[in-house]
Amino acid sequence: MSKSGFAGIVGRPNVGKSTLLNCIVGEKIAIATHKAQTTRNRITGILNAPEGQCVFIDTPGIHRPKNRLGRSMVSTAVTALSEADVVLFLIEAGRGPTDDDRLVLKSLVKQSSPVILVINKIDQVKKGDLLPYIDRVKELLPFRAIVPLSALGGFNVDVLLKELWELLPEGPPFFPDDMITEQSERFMAAEMIRELITLRTHQELPYTTAVSIDYFKEDEEKNLLRIGATILVAKKSQKGIIIGKNGAMLKQIGTGARLAMERFFGTRVFLELFVKVRKDWHEDDGALRELGYR
Repeated sequence: MSKSGFAGIVGRPNVGKSTLLNCIVGEKIAIATHKAQTTRNRITGILNAPEGQCVFIDTPGIHRPKNRLGRSMVSTAVTALSEADVVLFLIEAGRGPTDDDRLVLKSLVKQSSPVILVINKIDQVKKGDLLPYIDRVKELLPFRAIVPLSALGGFNVDVLLKELWELLPEGPPFFPDDMITEQSERFMAAEMIRELITLRTHQELPYTTAVSIDYFKEDEEKNLLRIGATILVAKKSQKGIIIGKNGAMLKQIGTGARLAMERFFGTRVFLELFVKVRKDWHEDDGALRELGYR
């Protein structure tokens, strides 16, 4: 019988969890940037292989939250651990374990499912430094396996998958074999816009903006998707930054997001963006629920 199960990907912010998910599935289904706390939701990626089906759960980075949004993100990550048949704990080669790494470890101590230690970004350390680092971190927990790899380059990801299939239970698939994620198209569109905001803006702005999809309509006659979205900001001053001088910043965000959508959806996209101030939305339980963070 083939294997079937859930693998939770956990770790501190900006350790490469979303990059690993995208590499494994072979499609960009989770936004990944160089900035911490890019992932806010529980995102699934589905791998169908001769061995069976594995549903990967990409989670927000576990950290010490500073607001209600942060607390919701950490809660999402910890909850995902309870769903996982196998846990992939990511750390960064040559670093730490940091305080945030140890915070994740506290959650893993109570974990009954097997844990694989994944040492990411090994392409950024000298070969002679890697083995002493592995000797140091292997004592952190009784890991079922330790796999050094580069999620960005795909190096050794096949070794990780081999270890994973060994640990997954037997069973039928959970999803059809042509599915790569259970995220909705509206969700994916919103994430593509948020990725461009994260890449184009600085300081606190990427962490105090959110995106809601107002409409998502398919025009079959014109082979066109019509998408309208609102970018929420927490302060009035942030609205001007998002729009930019003569609308330049908003145009850059819109163009980049539209091109990403056209690649993902395989059709032309008409994208209309609006910017709205919702004061301190990231501290508002009602707003967090509306935006799907609760």
